[in-house]
Amino acid sequence: MEALPLYRKKYRVEVRDIDFTGKIKLSSLFLYFQDIAGIHAENLGMGRAMMEKNSALWVLARARVDILRYPRWKEEITIETWPQEPNRLEFTRDFYVKDSSDNILARAVSIWVVIDEKSRRLKKTESIFPGYPPTTKERAIDCKLGRLKPKGKLIKIYNRKVRYSDIDLNEHLNNAKYVDFIMDAFSIEDHKKHIVRSIEINYSREALPGEDISFYTDRSQAHENIIYMEGINEASGELKFKAQIRFEKLD
Repeated sequence: MEALPLYRKKYRVEVRDIDFTGKIKLSSLFLYFQDIAGIHAENLGMGRAMMEKNSALWVLARARVDILRYPRWKEEITIETWPQEPNRLEFTRDFYVKDSSDNILARAVSIWVVIDEKSRRLKKTESIFPGYPPTTKERAIDCKLGRLKPKGKLIKIYNRKVRYSDIDLNEHLNNAKYVDFIMDAFSIEDHKKHIVRSIEINYSREALPGEDISFYTDRSQAHENIIYMEGINEASGELKFKAQIRFEKLD
């Protein structure tokens, strides 16, 4: 099978992927990205077989998604993904979501790391990297990930326990589930009056089954349509994630 520098896959937005508005959920986009990233990793010789051979796991460390238009139920979309050359510890991967007329609906950038399956410590990219075909330097979003911090006071809003339906093959909270938990921090009325245009997440520590995560928000920039959020295991003091959301008020 020829290794491809850019990979494309078509998706149909199913009823399981949407919310009450009939538009795709942000978490569903993250699942699509996870799916196509895994398929492309297989194509590049860095899929599950390679990971098992090296007792390693892929983990999403950071991501940002900007939405121009949300795909709707039954809509056919195409997702494109491509990697950059990795550095010592990180693999960078970009995404476009396009409609049937090739218009860009969403842009995303992500940083992935590889951890040891048993110790959960980071592994150097050179330990598993077999090399890519020539890569494109194009970026879906021109930004630097990882510079998230609160600007004002953090206020606790709710707690959530990690349960069976939240975990994935790596036996930790799936990256898309973080997005569901974040969206659940807002009321239905909030979702009726606002739409998320951008979300950036830093995944700081694994969240494991049985852990209680406390969610805090900083709304000091709400007048600029920005909300900061983070999740903490207060029993251990571990920061689990940081996120920044940019929203738009609906008429």
